[in-house]
Amino acid sequence: MKEIVLNKKKNGMAAMLLTILLYLASFGLIYLGVEYSPVLLVIGIIWTCIGWLPLLGLKVIGPQEALVLTLFGKYMGTLKEAGFYYVNPFCVAVNPAAKTKLSQSGDVDRGNTKSVVLSASGTAASVEMVSKKISLKAMTLNNARQKINDCLGNPVEIGIAVIWRVVDTAKAVFDVDNYKEYLSLQCDSALRNIVRIYPYDVAPNVDTTGDGMADEGSLRGSSDVVANRIRDEIQAKVEAAGSEIVDARITYLAYAPEIAAVMLQRQQASAIIDARKMIVDGAVGMVEMALERLDQKGMVNLDDERKAAMVSNLLVVLCGNHDAQPIVNTGSLY
Repeated sequence: MKEIVLNKKKNGMAAMLLTILLYLASFGLIYLGVEYSPVLLVIGIIWTCIGWLPLLGLKVIGPQEALVLTLFGKYMGTLKEAGFYYVNPFCVAVNPAAKTKLSQSGDVDRGNTKSVVLSASGTAASVEMVSKKISLKAMTLNNARQKINDCLGNPVEIGIAVIWRVVDTAKAVFDVDNYKEYLSLQCDSALRNIVRIYPYDVAPNVDTTGDGMADEGSLRGSSDVVANRIRDEIQAKVEAAGSEIVDARITYLAYAPEIAAVMLQRQQASAIIDARKMIVDGAVGMVEMALERLDQKGMVNLDDERKAAMVSNLLVVLCGNHDAQPIVNTGSLY
């Protein structure tokens, strides 16, 4: 379906004034018809009964709004520019997603008005009037968090925020049943497809780019790359719905509750091992420096056995978790 933009119908003010003048003229015809001619009376009464029909063709479009119009089932065009329009009074606005409410910035009650009418029994009834206008603004969709297995099979919970907007109203209305639900479903599907490619943390022998070589891609460390791939995946799927994905960002990322405690212990163990390696490397360097300084200054002459004992003592002091308790040797070194 190709979009047809109606830009040459901004004559709503003239049509409204002309309709009002014709209504006033109809009252004059009724008065003249009563006095002089039955024909004028009939014309005035007929126009009084049907003269309100042209008012149905008046349409007001605000900035960043659009209205898709059909005439007896045929697509006539879309009003996209802000202005006061007059179209065929029998044109009907179409928006299948008007009542759909997603967890997004654009779904607020600004398009809904409620009017109170009296029923035959005299009780008040509330009638909800839903606007058929389509918002062309950039909107933020926050889908619910999903539990997905990463490439290693670990369940993770992840949520994304997708910034999108409608760029082709004809495709959005006629090519899919409900463009909002379609977008939400495609976001869930794309998120699952991309998350299954990456591990939560950097893992060995994992190819996330598809080039056949292991890399260091991960959900936690490569969030920008993952978000861009999710955006491209969604864009490829919502092209048929006339939507444009402006941006996509990960808003929540964590291990699933059933393995969160175990993975926390694993991360703590890995951090402890890395810290121990750094401490050992530093302690060995300090012991080596101490032995070299003692040899250079010639302060003491130590044999291999005493050097080994000194190295052992220094490593215990430098690598221990607690403060050293010094012992003073008052006897002979040998």
